[in-house]
Amino acid sequence: MHEHMRFSRGGIVILVAAGALTFAALASAVGFSDWSPAQKIDEIGGNSSELNTSALDGCPIQSPDGLSLYVASNRPGGKGGLDIWMATRASTSAPWGAPQNLGEPVNSAADDFCPTPVHGNGLLFVSRKVVVGVTCGLGDIYFTRYNRNHGWSEPQHYACAPAGPNTILDEQGPSRVEIDGKNHLYFSTSATATQVGGPVNGSIYVSEESGGGFGPGVLVAGAVNSAGNDIQPNVRKDGLEMVFSTNQGHPGALGGQDVYVVTRSSASDSWGNLTNLGPAVNTAFSETRPSLSWDARTLYFGRGAAVAGQACPSASPCTEGGTGASDIYVTTRDKQ
Repeated sequence: MHEHMRFSRGGIVILVAAGALTFAALASAVGFSDWSPAQKIDEIGGNSSELNTSALDGCPIQSPDGLSLYVASNRPGGKGGLDIWMATRASTSAPWGAPQNLGEPVNSAADDFCPTPVHGNGLLFVSRKVVVGVTCGLGDIYFTRYNRNHGWSEPQHYACAPAGPNTILDEQGPSRVEIDGKNHLYFSTSATATQVGGPVNGSIYVSEESGGGFGPGVLVAGAVNSAGNDIQPNVRKDGLEMVFSTNQGHPGALGGQDVYVVTRSSASDSWGNLTNLGPAVNTAFSETRPSLSWDARTLYFGRGAAVAGQACPSASPCTEGGTGASDIYVTTRDKQ
């Protein structure tokens, strides 16, 4: 999806310092090949044509078991604004079916997006609904759990800063990972054009689990945050690789928001080796909300469509064109 998830509503680049890694060297270091050229998800191997529509489709993320795919979309049939939808498949080798709306109490008349499934039938997501005495800012992080007999539970709202991770700004891209026996919540905080004072570039934070919720966010150290718009992090299950969307403009950037990756040798290290994922993934348009599958061999992301007067480089995947204002793409890599 496009920058800041604005939806008309409301790297690792090759480092120039001594000892810098090329992308191929980085991929080898973490045990994976390079990413394959990205494809529109609805054009792959029998997948439903309804995965992408003429509306805004993005925020894709796969469940840990690989059998559900959550997306955000403002397609017809929802509760209003962006809603969270879920596609399923019978096995990890089967095609994806058509997405179904999660309904209430997850979706509301406001924007509900950035779904993040977690083990135990849990779901993190962001909602821009306003609840008097509860809401912290424009978009807050919530948690709900699915029960086959009762459906989705009433979403739990995480506390407002300074006690919790939600702020007066717009939280996006929650990503939960267990590190040293404790859950950590990565997310970005920014402000959109609809807020007083205008846009504020995003920054990426991390919060530790505390008392059934999460504590305040702490700015992530290392080669992650910049003066640019750093948003929507997703952390590999071992905590050693993070993908996110940014317009930092480092050498290798292709335009708009690009997908970058950072890595680290252990969970106690700072993030480094900032690298742009290159033309297999990024284009002159905006690539946003990247997410890794549980085995880290598949990467999903959203891509904004061309706008009037904007050229698309002939060597870029965006020459294929999009179905709608924002579409879902997928790329894969092999373990080495």
